[in-house]
Amino acid sequence: MSMNNLQSCKRKKFLHGHGRQSSSIDDLGLDILVYEILIRLPAKGVGRSKCVCKEWLSVLSTRHFAMMHCCHISTSYNQKFIAIDSRLCSVFPLSCEDSGPLLNSRILLSFEAPWNKVNILTSFEGLLCVCFRNTGKLVIWNPLTRAFKEVFSSNSRGLYKPKSDAIGLYVDKTDDYKLLHIKRRRGRMWVHVYSSMFDSWHKITFANKLRCWRGKPIWSNGTFCKGVLYFLVNCFIEDKGVMLFGFDVESERFRLKTFPRFPHAYYDGNLVVVHKELHVFVTHGLPNWTVDLWRMEGESWVKLWVFPRIQPPIILSCSITHITSTGRFLVVSNDGVDNEIDTTKKGVDCFLPLVWFHGLQGAIYTETLSSPDFYFD
Repeated sequence: MSMNNLQSCKRKKFLHGHGRQSSSIDDLGLDILVYEILIRLPAKGVGRSKCVCKEWLSVLSTRHFAMMHCCHISTSYNQKFIAIDSRLCSVFPLSCEDSGPLLNSRILLSFEAPWNKVNILTSFEGLLCVCFRNTGKLVIWNPLTRAFKEVFSSNSRGLYKPKSDAIGLYVDKTDDYKLLHIKRRRGRMWVHVYSSMFDSWHKITFANKLRCWRGKPIWSNGTFCKGVLYFLVNCFIEDKGVMLFGFDVESERFRLKTFPRFPHAYYDGNLVVVHKELHVFVTHGLPNWTVDLWRMEGESWVKLWVFPRIQPPIILSCSITHITSTGRFLVVSNDGVDNEIDTTKKGVDCFLPLVWFHGLQGAIYTETLSSPDFYFD
């Protein structure tokens, strides 16, 4: 069965499940309206469309529609930067000109926590994973819908320790949003996965069998691409360089992946997804730093771009996000967004210092209808 036929069957089944006969002319009209028009609206536009009538409210409020809408909107020009600068957070659009974005809106934190104790760890399909530095508790939050889910449990799962732990958000083939938590304590390591469908944690039992995980490596948070959650592990303390691990979300097994190698004594990387392909910025060449952009192709890497030598290193201990609408990259540090990288330019012109969000802690995300609670409808 072709992909188009499969999607058509899903649409008919979806509409039939809401009390309508798929063979009627009215259903054909609703099918086209939902899957050709409404599914392409920004998330806020879908929210306003729910007020049209009860039938639209019923169809547009389902998890099925939210997931299909997310597949469309995640590739559109709907990225935002959220800055947690008080209980009233600032939201900026990123589809902007060189003059920088204007403040789009302000939203209240949905959960009870001191705003200056909230750290955003990662984002995925409109969901943010945040931790509270004073308690270590993890929360999955959609800033647009204001829905959130506390994922910590009575047996201390879901309690995050900065500079020791790593997390990653992803979705499996059953449309179940999951959170992988790598926890390190006193030289030992545990890996657990939280399921929003079952609202529970389970342990990845074989994780501690990997000897190279022990010691004090520095783990990045996860980057999800094509069914694999990727982690960069800096093991220079143990003279092992940088390693790339991939967690297959279906088999729930880790595998060591290839990573570009350099003759220099020190190098580091930042993973980023561009047009659904895994890329990495690699910083190397102490004391005069060079930055390369690589793309993963199969099990190997292809160099795409070389940044001019810079002083000091600008993207170490940072995260990098691709801006769909401009083709550029934002470099986000703990002190806010400081720099922009434009790979279409040459020399030092490709590195643009920014003042848009300087000093504001936050993250880049896409506004979607995704819910941290599986049974949200």
